Amino acid sequence: MKGRRPLEALNFFVADVQAGIGPFLGVYLQSLGWNTSSIGTVMTLGGVAGLAVTAPAGAVVDATRHKRAAIIVSSIFTVLASCIVWFAHSFAMVAFSQVATAIAGALIVPAITGITLGMARARGFDRQFGRNQVANHAGNVVGAAVSGYIGWKFGFGGVFAVAAIFGVFAVASVVCIPADAIDHRAARGLEDDDDTDDAPSGFRTLVTCKPLLLLSVALLLFHLGNAAMLPLFGLAVVSTGSSDPSAFTALTIIVAQLVMVVAAMVAPRLIRSYGYWWVILITFLALPVRGVIAAFCIHRWGVYPVQALDGVGAGLQSVAVPALVARLMQGTGRVNVAQGAVMTMQGVGAALSPALGGFIAQLINYRGAFLALGAIAVASVALWVVNRHWLADEGLTGHDADRATPALETP
Repeated sequence: MKGRRPLEALNFFVADVQAGIGPFLGVYLQSLGWNTSSIGTVMTLGGVAGLAVTAPAGAVVDATRHKRAAIIVSSIFTVLASCIVWFAHSFAMVAFSQVATAIAGALIVPAITGITLGMARARGFDRQFGRNQVANHAGNVVGAAVSGYIGWKFGFGGVFAVAAIFGVFAVASVVCIPADAIDHRAARGLEDDDDTDDAPSGFRTLVTCKPLLLLSVALLLFHLGNAAMLPLFGLAVVSTGSSDPSAFTALTIIVAQLVMVVAAMVAPRLIRSYGYWWVILITFLALPVRGVIAAFCIHRWGVYPVQALDGVGAGLQSVAVPALVARLMQGTGRVNVAQGAVMTMQGVGAALSPALGGFIAQLINYRGAFLALGAIAVASVALWVVNRHWLADEGLTGHDADRATPALETP
């Protein structure tokens, strides 16, 4: 595929750009004397801002032929917005930084998804997106390792510098993707003879397709329990005084991302063998187990089982969810709008999770927070199991899932 190597390089370098300083933010603010409730609140504010623009970002990607430029602009402003935290430590400025980071980075994921679909087409999307995610998780491993070492050696300022350097390489990778390698109709999920005049737009896409609605609500519940788990676990262990904040936070990321690399590699094969429903069910089941282990293993060595389970869930989801959405929306011309709608539902859960987890940890303790967050994920398992027939009706639960071409269900 023409331009595949620059696309994979982009996914590698953008991994350290998308969320700014990401999990390092919590321990950085804690080192400045912030409590868990305040940390969770500013992270939630950023999440809320991000989810407000995610669906519109998907619509922009469907409409524009300048997807590469969108990634370049978003990457630059994401890094700049993240660096505000280094120079200003007030609640208002940190909150502004998180909001600006979320808004600036909103276009990155749907734009990369659209470019991938436009380059690989529908038949090759699953496999190429799997390769993208392997590169992305590998980039997270390298970024976290470098950031952890630099932060340990020179202080938190080095973490910001690493994010900026990765941003430069991400922009260079985008420039190396040939413009003529992207079919912009295919990037929307269209073939040459498809017509989009009657296709729904925005969140109507979400509510008119039962499997897509099921996926979105289940993911909302999953991320409500999942998003706060990593920053809270880092805060819990660092608060014991047994670990360096930068080094331990880097370790939590590296363990999870190494497992995600393997999970992303095997995800396309698992989808072809067992179907989307089974693969996503595995990701939902991992979180309650992770919550229990985190609650009773608040020690440095506990990072290995806790983050390995995060790697299984996030690694499989990073391939299975976008691939399932692309299958469901094929032929509608609204693939990236649907991706944005699903990401918004995920974002609702992820945005509320830090505030919820931080509040419970402040009110009770870290152990209670981990158990509560894990319990929430049980609801996503129940919802997914009870409504299995919605995906079964579309042929997406068995070994022929990768060959299915579901149609958009209209009311």
